[in-house]
Amino acid sequence: MADIMDSVLVDTSAWIEFFRKKEPFFTIVSDLIESDRACCIGLILAELLQGAKSKKELDVLKEFIHVFDFLPESSELWQKAGELSFVLQRKGKNVGLSDCYIAAVTKSCNAGLLTLDKHFQIINKEMNIEILNHK
Repeated sequence: MADIMDSVLVDTSAWIEFFRKKEPFFTIVSDLIESDRACCIGLILAELLQGAKSKKELDVLKEFIHVFDFLPESSELWQKAGELSFVLQRKGKNVGLSDCYIAAVTKSCNAGLLTLDKHFQIINKEMNIEILNHK
């Protein structure tokens, strides 16, 4: 990906706001979808499927694999996530491994990240990632 903002990984928190039609995320995610820039990873899809409220929601979410580009993932990215988590823990920062993994994939793919999760501000101090400003 040539430009850091070519693809934007939409985090679970942003998808939830989108599905609830809450602004500004409904418009931001809609624009990313329209411009074919919204992307996903397996972990985010799994989190969304886990939180589905009905079979209908589950069926809609299962279509993600046919609708959105999925960023490439690897065992090396899990290693980077574990190392990042290790460093953050040693600094007294309690950030979940899943957020560390999302950051590692985002960084590796040179993508932006759309999220409401404040943990990524902590991660960003350790691993510079492009977080979309939603204000």
